[in-house]
Amino acid sequence: SGMVLSAWTKYSALAALRDGNDALSIIKASEAAIGGIEAFCKAEAIDAWFDRIGWIWGATCEAQLGAWDDALNKLAAHGYVPARRVSRPEIAAMAGTTSHLGGAFDASSATVHPGFLVRGLRRAALNRGVRIYEKSPMKRFSRRGKLTVETAKGTVSCGKVVLAMNAWSGAIPELAPAIFNISSDDAMSQPIPDLLDKVGYRRAPLMIDSRVFVGGWSPTRDGRLSVGVSGGVIGFGGIVDQRFHGLSPRVAEMRRALRDGHPALADFPLETSWNGPIDRTVSGVPLFGALPANRDVVYGYGFSGNGTTMAYIGGEILTGLLTDGESELTHSALVRPVARGFPPEPFRFVGAHFVRGAVRRRDDLEHAGRKLDPVTRWLAGLAPSGVTPSKANLRAKKG
Repeated sequence: SGMVLSAWTKYSALAALRDGNDALSIIKASEAAIGGIEAFCKAEAIDAWFDRIGWIWGATCEAQLGAWDDALNKLAAHGYVPARRVSRPEIAAMAGTTSHLGGAFDASSATVHPGFLVRGLRRAALNRGVRIYEKSPMKRFSRRGKLTVETAKGTVSCGKVVLAMNAWSGAIPELAPAIFNISSDDAMSQPIPDLLDKVGYRRAPLMIDSRVFVGGWSPTRDGRLSVGVSGGVIGFGGIVDQRFHGLSPRVAEMRRALRDGHPALADFPLETSWNGPIDRTVSGVPLFGALPANRDVVYGYGFSGNGTTMAYIGGEILTGLLTDGESELTHSALVRPVARGFPPEPFRFVGAHFVRGAVRRRDDLEHAGRKLDPVTRWLAGLAPSGVTPSKANLRAKKG
């Protein structure tokens, strides 16, 4: 969590929605969003621990090497170079680990403290006269006639409705077909500034490996280590149940990812952990638009990976949809109707478990230097991309 990244890793997915030029404009907007977030925090005196430390997309086994080449080569054809390839010694110098065999370094990226950012955004909204009602979840809303939103203790009448609910979008019948929910898990270490200094990772780039269900980590301003892994609990029928809330059951998997990528940090002293739902689209790209039944009800969801910058872009898009504003973004492939990306339940739930199991087998086999069986390769290739596309994703899309 807390990653502020450009969307250049999603070039192929974006281009598949329309074309390369549209994909490039979205990627450039996402890079500009990093600066926009930084400028907003400065203007509003929000200390969100924004830090442009860059990020390394790396390979922790031979099979992962070159996962970044597809995006970088295609973007180079447009004259756009968002990152540079880095060698094992270069990564060691930047991040204190020789376990990454190679990678790509993007200097424009940053990290933030998500909680501090959200609290700062809340304060900025209140200062602008926005009324925020918390602990009042929506029960239902009207699609036709006078728009109303019902909660347990009251009803709001309004001229426009924005459905921007992340994983909870799966509870809306019109939105559910495009996503499935799967948890992402995070942990925070106790303060370990001396250890981070010793291994050369006190202030260093965010690191993400090239698994399908990625592992990632970064140092924090107060000398802790933030670690995360994706690909956890799978939701059924758009329901976000108690399995998506609470302490993470996957700290051992986080330590295993670190043993592959930064072994000196794998035994970090744990402070706390948590998990939460991620709304994944089949393309790994969010979507925005208006409900066919009422153009005054707009939506934005599907933030699987690159969520911070895409949320910034999404704010601009939703503003345009609400005010009939015209921009390059409102005419981009991010604005599109909901299409079924996954099978209906219960096939989605059952199939997702088969795919998740295959992805985990694939990652284990590749790190052991063993050959994949055809069934595992095929099933793993069905997994939607998250922060980055894996080589399994790319092979599946090509073949």
